[in-house]
Amino acid sequence: MAVRVISRRSILQGAALALGAPMINRGRFALFAQSDAEYSTLTVDLVRRSTVIDMLGLLTLDFPKLWSWQIEPDRFQQADFQRLRESGITILHPAVGYTTGDIYALSLRDITQWNTFITAHAHQFVRMDGPVNLEQVKAQGKIGIVVGQQNSGHFRCVEDVDCFYGLGQRVSQLTYCRNRIGGGSSDARDDGLTTYGARIVQRMNKVGMAVDVSHCGDRTTLDAVEASRKPVLITHSNCRALVPNSRRCKSDAAIRRVAARGGVMGVTMVRFFVRTAGPTTIEDLVDHIDHVAKLVGVEHVGVGTDVDLDGRDIQIRPRKKCDLDGLDYAKKVYDLTECLVRRRYSGPNIELILGRNFQRALSEIWAV
Repeated sequence: MAVRVISRRSILQGAALALGAPMINRGRFALFAQSDAEYSTLTVDLVRRSTVIDMLGLLTLDFPKLWSWQIEPDRFQQADFQRLRESGITILHPAVGYTTGDIYALSLRDITQWNTFITAHAHQFVRMDGPVNLEQVKAQGKIGIVVGQQNSGHFRCVEDVDCFYGLGQRVSQLTYCRNRIGGGSSDARDDGLTTYGARIVQRMNKVGMAVDVSHCGDRTTLDAVEASRKPVLITHSNCRALVPNSRRCKSDAAIRRVAARGGVMGVTMVRFFVRTAGPTTIEDLVDHIDHVAKLVGVEHVGVGTDVDLDGRDIQIRPRKKCDLDGLDYAKKVYDLTECLVRRRYSGPNIELILGRNFQRALSEIWAV
């Protein structure tokens, strides 16, 4: 694939000014302190000019720390923000899924705490409420937060969709496991989208809230796409064709159906959704991007890493290998971009993958 010609001098100057980074011979940079990792001028330029959207990206998987930031916003320091900025990510969708207890109350608390945090740090963060926010956040130098939930059990009635939309929720995964709406990928049986579930989808369409089917079972996934008059998202999953033993990964049939309606699938960086066994690297992750691009077109694949900037391994107890080999998750966007460049994706297509695809789909969904 062709790569557009760019000015090496302008990239070197711009990146050096923005990052204070030392120059590396042959047009490569060391971008991160205390790291020998080098990135091409093309990679740096692509990340710096893109609105990078991680459609399942966490500020941190250390939830006690996150809750302390939300309850006492002053605990979140400038160094914490700078680390997020240096990652190259512009917009995060840090959704969690409540499946037990009072799901309504827990979801309400979660969204309220996000609103408190964003308001307290309005000079650094902005809530993504509509298409205009998607267009402006990069130029503002802020990080966008898409407020969402990974389980729609908090919709006790159809009118609750309007209520949570009013609070700022813009994405809702229909099911994490079986609920009144439909079946989950981990359920022994999936009977598909219920009549009530279809009504929820229709109301989400009406108010401008994105339907997410990442954890839905196969039948519920296909039913939801059929029920929706707007694009449906797979914010974070991978391809079952490459990981046949994972029901959490999406079938080719589901990927085709989502793409046919204008939807986008974000690929995850969680090891066991990338490869069944053996060494698993960023190259294996890009195999999933290749698969989606060849199956339905590069316009329907994006990023939904399902991890923070530290990886999952340091949080898992007892230890279970979740991270990709050789990947420093603080640099994941740069490593992904560098790999896409090696695969000879064009600059414009890399920009689509990094964020423009999700930006296009979200803008269409959120328009009312």
